[in-house]
Amino acid sequence: MFNKKKQPPIKSLIAEGTQINGDLTFSDGLRVDGAIVGNVKASDASASILVISDSANITGEIIADHIIINGSVKGPVHARHMLELQPKARIEGDVEYAALEMHQGALIAGQLRPLLRS
Repeated sequence: MFNKKKQPPIKSLIAEGTQINGDLTFSDGLRVDGAIVGNVKASDASASILVISDSANITGEIIADHIIINGSVKGPVHARHMLELQPKARIEGDVEYAALEMHQGALIAGQLRPLLRS
């Protein structure tokens, strides 16, 4: 396990069948089961986790500390600490990460760039 620290709680949910048009900023944890057309960014003030389920679809840039993807993302992905790609993950865009876990079946159409920590 890369990160033994306790994960922040998921306090917000974008439910399946819901679509948001516009940028979204969140703190702590967010789970997306619906669709977002816009950028999704976690606050820098505290640890964050973003879960994108297999029914979710995001078109835009996503930024968070810990990102778990099992749905579709069209846009760049920036995981400040950990990126987990589940079997149904589909990414069209460049990916930056500090640590990466990728399951068989996940697809990325873009460049993978590790974040270099000093």
